[in-house]
Amino acid sequence: MSAPRFRPALDAIRAFQPTGRVTPPGELVRLLAANESPYPPPGAVVRAIHEQALGINRYPDNGCGALLAEISARLGVPADSVAAGCGSVGATQMLLAAVAEPGVEIVYADPSFEAYRILTRLSGATPVEVPLRDGGHDLPAMAAAITDRTRLVFVCNPNNPTGTVVAGLEDFVEQVPPDCLVVLDEAYIEYARTGDGLALARGRRNVLVLRTFSKAYGLAGLRVGFVAGHPETIAAIRTAYLPFSVNSIAQAAAIAALRSADELMARVSATIAERDRVSAELVAQGWPVTPSEANFVWLPLGDRAADLAVRCAAAGVVVRAFPGAGVRITIGTPDDNDAFLKVAGPARRPDGFA
Repeated sequence: MSAPRFRPALDAIRAFQPTGRVTPPGELVRLLAANESPYPPPGAVVRAIHEQALGINRYPDNGCGALLAEISARLGVPADSVAAGCGSVGATQMLLAAVAEPGVEIVYADPSFEAYRILTRLSGATPVEVPLRDGGHDLPAMAAAITDRTRLVFVCNPNNPTGTVVAGLEDFVEQVPPDCLVVLDEAYIEYARTGDGLALARGRRNVLVLRTFSKAYGLAGLRVGFVAGHPETIAAIRTAYLPFSVNSIAQAAAIAALRSADELMARVSATIAERDRVSAELVAQGWPVTPSEANFVWLPLGDRAADLAVRCAAAGVVVRAFPGAGVRITIGTPDDNDAFLKVAGPARRPDGFA
């Protein structure tokens, strides 16, 4: 009996595996794997969700007009220079739907955000992965990897999973051909002690900036993000938008979150302080720690990464292992972080294991 035919590209894809597990009744599990905010939404966001819930019998605003106007006012970019997406992943899919096809190459660092690989292969394009150097982007190598088949380059800044920021972006952008998009993925930019890419994108038709409400704004469960750039480029990207994919509750919550920026940025400051504390204690314990500018820390443990993740899971602390590379630990509440530090314990060997 014949079976349904699927695209051969699926054979090369490892489906995205969300990290975490359902907490059994009565069992405390510290979820430090998905880079979520540990804080519940502000009261204004909760009220906006409740109010908007009364209208979910109607379709959302497909153009996300009120949300784009709020983003425009807050970030100082014209509304026609912004397109909303179902999280930054949805915006990434829009980008690839607009530029990728068989024969096209997409360049990005490795390891970096795993959705780049999955969505590139699903688009029919060829991924070109450039290894990190000392935990950060190797921009000269990435520039050298660009060919006349390259249609888009992702630069994750700060990088996920290592937390490193990218220096020398302006020089890099100048080396990229004008017909190739440079996408600055700034999902964690609020946690970084550095400037953002919006100024770099201004006036450049081939530079775009990705942002999300899932991290610093604490709306991971609602899936809303956006891409900003030159209005003509954004107009082309919008044609690949999946209709109504940013739901009405997500739009209302994102607007309320933007208006609650002072409260949310105070939480970001608390997370940064915890990140620095956790990093310092890990270094004192003898662990190799990559300096982070995100809401997580990275331990480059190579082949021993899975061992630490298993040890943490056994103690009810869920972290994210990247086999063969390292372990990423999300910064949670102080109690969550202390629970992880207790499991990690002093490292008596350079590889972090007694």
